[in-house]
Amino acid sequence: MTVATASDKEGPLHGIKVLDLTRVLAGPWATQLLADYGADVIKVERPGTGDDTRSWGPPWLSKTSEAAGSDSAYFLSANRNKRSVTANLDNPAGADIVRALANTTDVVIENFKVGTCRRFGLDYERLSAANPALIYCSISAYGQTGSRAEEPGYDAVVQASGGLMSITGAPDDEGGSPQKVGVAVADIMAGMYAASAILAAIVLRQQTGEGQYIDVPLYDSQVAWLANQNMNYLIGGEVPQRMGTAHPNLVPYQAFRTRDGYIMVAVGNDRQFRSCLESIGRADLADDPRFLTNAARIEHRKVLIDIMQLAFGNRDSSAWLQTLAACAVPAGPINSIDAVLSGDYATERQLVRPVPHASGGSVPTVANPVRFSDTPVTYRSAPPELGQDTRNVLENELGLSMAEIDELIAAGAI
Repeated sequence: MTVATASDKEGPLHGIKVLDLTRVLAGPWATQLLADYGADVIKVERPGTGDDTRSWGPPWLSKTSEAAGSDSAYFLSANRNKRSVTANLDNPAGADIVRALANTTDVVIENFKVGTCRRFGLDYERLSAANPALIYCSISAYGQTGSRAEEPGYDAVVQASGGLMSITGAPDDEGGSPQKVGVAVADIMAGMYAASAILAAIVLRQQTGEGQYIDVPLYDSQVAWLANQNMNYLIGGEVPQRMGTAHPNLVPYQAFRTRDGYIMVAVGNDRQFRSCLESIGRADLADDPRFLTNAARIEHRKVLIDIMQLAFGNRDSSAWLQTLAACAVPAGPINSIDAVLSGDYATERQLVRPVPHASGGSVPTVANPVRFSDTPVTYRSAPPELGQDTRNVLENELGLSMAEIDELIAAGAI
């Protein structure tokens, strides 16, 4: 009997076709995740310019300039394992091409301004009439209905208006101000919600044979994943504030300054707290009624943190991390990204994977964190060059001849 190796096996979404009408980050993040899981993702882009983020640099893949035709690192972060087809949706023949592709696909995902797809004849009602099994997902700033549906929105605006910036950054009395997170987490989380919703719809379609429409707003997604901060307000009635690295529900759970830098300490229960006190030489505080329980520690937060900070300032970070680890206290360094991606653990876990690029070389990409035991995530190709698969897709998916494709190019449709 021949046993298939991981490299021989297809991803769990092998056989699922996705038509990707998205750009920037939320939509491309969702479709990259589906592509990682084995789906065949066809990314439709505007001729000549493509996805907005192709020009969001530097840095560029060529390490020279945008003028050299190279894509930005930003674009490369969210578009691996996809095929690129160009289509001019303002040209009726270009829109016809996309409709034809939608007739043969399982999933359509778009993140145009509300109403745009209807104008192009690419809305759910029209496409699902021809393909009832179609799963159609729209990502937008504020959803498809409501008073703000037609407003545009970018990640930073949603981080601000959706509450995240109000709890991110140091408090005012420490000289802080509202801060956005260092990556576009509102986009990324909306993309994650979209991907999980699409997977749920695929499961239901296996039972009913019918597709459905999915509406994923960035704003609603941002509000949803405020998690315990939402519930702190709804249950406790107090508006959450900026606390820097500190935690509203756990103490001690924050960064501490050491003699040569900072470390993060994350104490999650009373046993860990006692161990933490022993590690910093303050076991005498273990039975202090002010610190016996987490609730008591929250009440006396400032006193405790001042005591702990005094101790942590006496030794270097590396020494403290060794001591805390020996006492089973959760703690870690505050690493820069170069340290994260080039350290021994990154090598051990293969966190950076090279993938083949159309130029003939390879592109480094950060690994998908999911590890399936039987159907591994695949790293088939780097993000595509603009339109590199147009002829192949139109010929093999729609049966067009080379002459017909040439006519579409001449007409400005693709």
